Amino acid sequence: MTIRLYDTSARQIRDFSPLNSGCVSIYLCGATVQAAPHIGHIRSGLNFDIMRRWFTYRGYDVTFVRNVTDIDDKIIRKSAEQDRPWWSIGYENERAFNNGYDALGCLPPTYEPRATGHITEMVEMMRGLIERGHAYESEGNVYFDVRSFPSYLELSNQELDNLLQPESEGETGKRDPRDFAMWKAVKPGEPSWETPWGRGRPGWHLECSAMAHKYLGTEFDIHGGGIDLIFPHHENEIAQAKAFGDAFARYWVHNGWVTMSGEKMSKSLGNSVLVSEMAKQWRPIVLRYYLGTPHYRSMIEYSEEALREAESAFARIEGFVQRVVEKAGGVVDPAAEVPPAFAEAMDDDLGVPQALAVVHTTVRQGNSALAADDKEAAVARLAEVRAMLGVLGLDPLDEHWGGGEGDRGEDLHGVVDTLVRLVLDQREAARGRKDWATADAIRDQLNQSGLVIEDSPSGPRWTLGPR
Repeated sequence: MTIRLYDTSARQIRDFSPLNSGCVSIYLCGATVQAAPHIGHIRSGLNFDIMRRWFTYRGYDVTFVRNVTDIDDKIIRKSAEQDRPWWSIGYENERAFNNGYDALGCLPPTYEPRATGHITEMVEMMRGLIERGHAYESEGNVYFDVRSFPSYLELSNQELDNLLQPESEGETGKRDPRDFAMWKAVKPGEPSWETPWGRGRPGWHLECSAMAHKYLGTEFDIHGGGIDLIFPHHENEIAQAKAFGDAFARYWVHNGWVTMSGEKMSKSLGNSVLVSEMAKQWRPIVLRYYLGTPHYRSMIEYSEEALREAESAFARIEGFVQRVVEKAGGVVDPAAEVPPAFAEAMDDDLGVPQALAVVHTTVRQGNSALAADDKEAAVARLAEVRAMLGVLGLDPLDEHWGGGEGDRGEDLHGVVDTLVRLVLDQREAARGRKDWATADAIRDQLNQSGLVIEDSPSGPRWTLGPR
């Protein structure tokens, strides 16, 4: 039952040992809300949603914090370009992110703090760092002195002498060009807050160190995010927090990108695919399958073909689920435990591809049981499949996807089923009078509508097919 995770800081897979027995604390760098999310953004939240679900299945009490960066250079720049308040842009896009997370079945975080709601905590941390000699004020800015922290860059494994620190306009008065800004002095037209060093606004990195400290304490289990955050963001978080006196994160877990033509999906490159648009073309549960089933550390190369393959693969699972429910005469509850091979794969650095192979194997076994008219075996396999899909957030019978009893989606399915049955009755009547042309035309029209018609000994049945 030991869960193992790849720890970026150790550069190896390590046995997970919680700080507090039976509890897991996770901090995930969430959205910077300068624009609506593309599927690359949502992948990170989805990967850590699966992690959270697996820890919960293993009996842990999980505290999951995912922050919102609602103030930064890009938001301020867009505010000026659009002549809109910065907070209006941030709030609109924060809602778009949460709609995307919800559409793809991500559980809401335990806490979701905003950067601008924690200025007091940031000021306290800066004051402590200045007192300890790790930070300094200059021209209204507050900088972290990277040379004061000997273990700086250990996460990204860089050499300080070769470092080029990203910076933005207005970062003046540095003692060393590699020092990074924790607080930026006010500029005309920009939002600002009062501090002992004058008015200004947060730098990007300070917020996460301060909010992790507030919500998870001086030490916590797992810090997560995309691999693009290792430097500078996570490296600078570590420096701030540990120089302040916190032990900070015990494990660092990073997910891979979604790429297009080999490049990271990015708004700046103009190659992003917005979640809101994707959800109009593909069922959200299919998008979750597509984004959540590769290993979290792997890159996903976006393509329409890959999405169609994901849709077809998931349709095979859904078809099995529906056939067994029909055979059983009602919904089959998930098994109490997942199969051992599935658990072994998930315990080994969240090996979702290997776990998914167990799902498909179980589906094939269930289909064989259906073919042999072995109802008991088919029901047992469905119970196992539902348990596994529940861990992955992909159970089509879950209420979130419209599959729960009493759910509006079930009511609509009943309405559609009644209408389709009327058409199928017309097809059966045509076949009965040997009017094969009419029967085939009805079947073809239903296929063009996205329905797959299967003739069985008990009569025709319909399912939603891949597009």
